Amino acid sequence: FLSERDTADRNYALSYYMKENKCFPPGTQGLREELDLYFQLCSLETNCDTAAVMAATLANGGVCPLTDELCIHPRSCRDVLSLMYSCGMYDFSGKFAFQVGLPAKSGVSGVLIVVVPNVMGIALFAPPLDKMGNSARGVAFCQKLIESFNFHNYDSLLHADSKKHDPRRRIGNRDTEMIVFLLFAAKNGDFDVIRRMYLQGANLEMADYDGRTALHIASAEGHLNLVKFLVNVAKVNHQPHDRWGRTPLDDARTFHHEDCIRFLLKHHLRGQKVSLPNSTPASENESQATSQADESSGEDELSGSTGMMLINEEDMKEKVCNGGRRILPQLRLHRLSEVEENCA
Repeated sequence: FLSERDTADRNYALSYYMKENKCFPPGTQGLREELDLYFQLCSLETNCDTAAVMAATLANGGVCPLTDELCIHPRSCRDVLSLMYSCGMYDFSGKFAFQVGLPAKSGVSGVLIVVVPNVMGIALFAPPLDKMGNSARGVAFCQKLIESFNFHNYDSLLHADSKKHDPRRRIGNRDTEMIVFLLFAAKNGDFDVIRRMYLQGANLEMADYDGRTALHIASAEGHLNLVKFLVNVAKVNHQPHDRWGRTPLDDARTFHHEDCIRFLLKHHLRGQKVSLPNSTPASENESQATSQADESSGEDELSGSTGMMLINEEDMKEKVCNGGRRILPQLRLHRLSEVEENCA
């Protein structure tokens, strides 16, 4: 204490300069008592254990991690960390903030505390000082820490450097969280979340423990815009089977979502062959008609008294009539009655 007070000319000069600019509370007369309090605080004796608890308390929002007691108001804690970040390392504060990016406070005794907000507090003691008055080994430790861990204030948490480790990320839970976000977004019809996950490269075919995918959920809820996005844009499998063998088309039928049924049925029938009723047997020119669903048309009807649809492949496109068949260059979805009329 006496040593600090006897060599405090610079502190006295700064204090009077601050007083001139009205930085002290109104009514402050002399500065000796205020500076004596400051020198006493600078002379407190501690060790690494208690200094680490102090740093951890600041990292924990002002709550002591050992006693769960609120020692510092959260807003005051935030202000202290801001000051530590901007001017806690004497004249080296700017470079330390640039290189390390963490709140820290050093002392001329060789002690250094570093705070990783919401994670931990670190106390270092290495008496050899550099020319700035900071612990040389303490500063070197902090620089090595940032090279290995994703703790810098401006390190990306989403696209982290593969060489850095982020202990805040829970191992093994990321995929689980992604599935939860994806399925709840599909249930709520949140198109923006689904699109954002797609743009971030997420696997939109992820399934829960029942094998249910986002397409299952969107079809069951009747969210046609999500169903179209998942099938047409994200190119997910449109016929995934859950543990009960059900597909998104089955869910859409169960809950009577006609728009989803029409859309999924077009994709379900694409590339398949179906035999038409009333066609001749195989020995008598039996034929199967194929037709590719026209995705640009949303008005195709799938029901009716003669509503049997024809499906085509790229290599063979044909129409079938009761009395024969005709090969045509192109075929879309038609009613059977229309085919018979065209073949007449």
